[in-house]
Amino acid sequence: MTWILILLLVLIGLYPRLRRHLRSRRSDVLQVAFLHPYCNAGGGGERVLYCWIRTLQQQYPGSKLHCTVFTGDEISLSGLLANVEHRFNIEIDGSNLQLVHLSSRWLVEAKCWPRFTMLGQSLGSMVMGIEACFRFAPDLLIDSMGYAFAVAVFKWLVGCATCSYVHYPIISTDMIHLVDSAAFNNSTVISQNKVLRTAKLIYYKIFAVIYGVMGRHSDLVFTNSSWTDGHIKYLWNIPKITHIIYPPCDLKNFLSLKIERPTKPMTFVSIAQFRPEKDHALQIRAFSKLLQSLPDGLESEDVLLDIVGSVRGKEDEALLQNLRDLAAELGVTNRITFSKNVPFQELQDKLQNSVCGLHTMWNEHFGIGIVEMMASGCVVIAHNSGGPKLDIVTVAEQDRTGFLADSENCYANCMRQVLLMREDERRRIIQAARRSISRFSEHAFEQCVLKYLLQSNVLKFKLQS
Repeated sequence: MTWILILLLVLIGLYPRLRRHLRSRRSDVLQVAFLHPYCNAGGGGERVLYCWIRTLQQQYPGSKLHCTVFTGDEISLSGLLANVEHRFNIEIDGSNLQLVHLSSRWLVEAKCWPRFTMLGQSLGSMVMGIEACFRFAPDLLIDSMGYAFAVAVFKWLVGCATCSYVHYPIISTDMIHLVDSAAFNNSTVISQNKVLRTAKLIYYKIFAVIYGVMGRHSDLVFTNSSWTDGHIKYLWNIPKITHIIYPPCDLKNFLSLKIERPTKPMTFVSIAQFRPEKDHALQIRAFSKLLQSLPDGLESEDVLLDIVGSVRGKEDEALLQNLRDLAAELGVTNRITFSKNVPFQELQDKLQNSVCGLHTMWNEHFGIGIVEMMASGCVVIAHNSGGPKLDIVTVAEQDRTGFLADSENCYANCMRQVLLMREDERRRIIQAARRSISRFSEHAFEQCVLKYLLQSNVLKFKLQS
């Protein structure tokens, strides 16, 4: 009886792999699947997903390639494609694209794991990966959200080629170094107890080793910034197949906007999903400080802050309400507007009427919103860390391309500098910023994706260029 059960389990485990091989014998179509459980979220990661799908569809038109998206979102394909065009101005061919729904997505949500969150979400992603394998077995899996543990499951059960696009490592050396800090993700009990801090440090180090083992199941790895690339190369230790590909930014439409801006009111704009790590509260507090020390000749009525972002569900809605409450508490409600899930044309209009763009996430892996604000003609103030510091807000031909800040006072001072800036100074920064961002274009992304895919063996099954 025991041997029968073992044989049954082995056959069940081999089912996805056998199904893929049987389908491959009957068809010349390459089946490419994207693991992206939040495909309708409307953020920078989703722009990467749909630019990647469009790139493959344009490179291999017709029936030579078919794309699948594993998702937990309850949405029809037609509804999703309409949203993609509405939010990103990206058109996708739905004739060779399908959605495969995953009912186990809830297992990768942080709220399900109040303790040992990283481990819980990683184990949950393995369960989600098992479900995905049995629902559809692709020839090539592209993990476009960073579920390294799920990629390993596909490699074990399906035996397919695997590719990972890492936006942000689950754990980083920065996180390990900050465990002793009371401000870093610690409850009061942990931050005040050396034994518990030591235990958490050991947990992080063990998890980092496991994360590296799982990451090495990818045949090809892309990272979205120098910051992410450094951490992934250190943790996964497969540098020869790890490459930086900057996220695709819609430069063409934003570069078409005029540099001239209205001066009454002078508007600061922020573009980021309404998520805790984006730290919109820092923007509101810094803006409140700015209003208390405006340059001569400016009144509070002459300055506005427009916070623009996408909302995914109830948690994001609750966060948005907390931000509104904070603005009310600081007495700046009438000088701040909150705009959620705006269409692409409205976003362009908002950027056209803004003089400065704000971004406040600590260790942001990249920052598509920052690039879009720079392209649109806004002087940007970003956090002095991560991708914005290493890749985006840099010196271009000895000219400043924006400002970096890391505290309320620093942000408020930079915002005040922008208000005091002469028109020729502002224009010089904008022109330098626009010159520096060509490497972040959709065209550059497409060329890099195809170059590395074709150089590697991940397309070896049926496609030949």
